[in-house]
Amino acid sequence: MAPDANATASARGADAFAPLTSEMLDVGDGFELYVESVGRTEGIPAIYLHGGPGSGCQPDHRRLFDPDRFCAVLFDQRGCGRSRPKGSREHNTTSHLIADMETIRKRFGFERWMVVGGSWGATLALAYAEAHPERVSGIALRATFLGTRTEVETAFTVTMPRFYPALYADFLSVLPPKEHKQPVEAYWRRILDADPAVHGPAARAWHDTERTLSEHKPAKTRLDLASLNVWRTLPTTPFMEAHYFIHDSFMTENQLLRNARSLAGIPGIIVQGRYDLLCPPETSEALAKVWPGSEIRIVEEAGHSLYDAGVRDAVMKSIADLASRAGR
Repeated sequence: MAPDANATASARGADAFAPLTSEMLDVGDGFELYVESVGRTEGIPAIYLHGGPGSGCQPDHRRLFDPDRFCAVLFDQRGCGRSRPKGSREHNTTSHLIADMETIRKRFGFERWMVVGGSWGATLALAYAEAHPERVSGIALRATFLGTRTEVETAFTVTMPRFYPALYADFLSVLPPKEHKQPVEAYWRRILDADPAVHGPAARAWHDTERTLSEHKPAKTRLDLASLNVWRTLPTTPFMEAHYFIHDSFMTENQLLRNARSLAGIPGIIVQGRYDLLCPPETSEALAKVWPGSEIRIVEEAGHSLYDAGVRDAVMKSIADLASRAGR
């Protein structure tokens, strides 16, 4: 039985993007997920998958969907955002997230839905669609990430020193020299260390470095090394990212490309920033080659972020175009 829309409809007032429904959904293993819907009850079913892993859905994500056309579901993944327990990594794998999506789909009574996600959200979208292709009406991706260790290591140890050599020097300086040969894995180990003196500076440095790499025109291109050991609230995403990436996103080697044949017949649009340093165009090209019926839309003068110039509009258009194709 779907959540009761009447409970929140009156609260929406004139804001068409206010949640139609919201609830804490028990998915087992001690987790309750924050789940909301936006749009209209009889709209085209869709689900939005946030990035990270470890971030959470934001109010602006609702605005990617035309409220007159869609019934879009957004949720905070296990351990993320408003879901409980916050930060928990136990019973938290890609397979668990796929199962959670199926629980949500059944909760809303959807037979099939459009799946939308960017970066890690794109990873989860592909993993879900390959596991349940019969449940997917279309896929809108931004910044293809296949969840592999190679992609992350390339971004941080090949691309970063090429484009931001001083930032790379800062990044390495947080580690002792003996850990410089494999800095990415060294960071993951430190972030997952129980000692705050170890994981605190590593988490802050990872977060700030990743932010610079994610923006086409970043405000900062160096780490503030003096502040890494100063007590302040820690960002949450580095911990979930380290948990997933050190376990190869809980997938087998090149799983998403190897299983992409199961996407045949599912229409897909991939929005790709030309200068994305974290998820470069070559990854989207590799996916499109093995996914019949998909297309890539390049956004010039854009990097990785949803909020780089032109990216958000391109994502909204891709969602609308897929909805029109489904209607035909």
